[in-house]
Amino acid sequence: MLKITNLDFAALNLSGDNYLQYALDNEIILKSKGLGESITEDNNVSKKDRYRAILIIRHHLTESLKDQYLTIENPLDLWTELKARYDHKRTVILPKALYDWMNLRIQNYKSVDEYNSALFKIVSKLKLCGESVTDKDMLEKTFFTFHISNELLQQQYREKGFTTYANLISCLLLAEQNNQLLMRNS
Repeated sequence: MLKITNLDFAALNLSGDNYLQYALDNEIILKSKGLGESITEDNNVSKKDRYRAILIIRHHLTESLKDQYLTIENPLDLWTELKARYDHKRTVILPKALYDWMNLRIQNYKSVDEYNSALFKIVSKLKLCGESVTDKDMLEKTFFTFHISNELLQQQYREKGFTTYANLISCLLLAEQNNQLLMRNS
């Protein structure tokens, strides 16, 4: 028999390493299809919608997890079972994400793009764990981690009064490209 492989997002793996992303993606797709209520307490979802929701949730499980939860037909019950089994991942991911945040330094990356990518990866993990990270936090983190030899540069960027992280990164990317061009020309 042919397996259905077209997934809207990554299937939940047996170890649950991707549970937080899986849960968020599932909630989004269920809500987008008008089935978000099916995974809430005291819902009045029709039988048809309940089966549509369970189909979506199961479709995004690895085969071994599908086998383990084969008999559950209520999406709320399956959702609750998966949450009980994997929601502890927040307590595993959060300390690592906080450690990564504390040790993130712009000087440890070859390019502004690499730093930006690493920062957003950490910020995403923090937000999935319920932590709040604002533009101001990201601005301060970036300013604070400039290399000591770039202290004057850091002060100049601070004085420009950036209010969003995106504006700062755009400016840093432009400066980096200009520096690369100057290096090639000399």
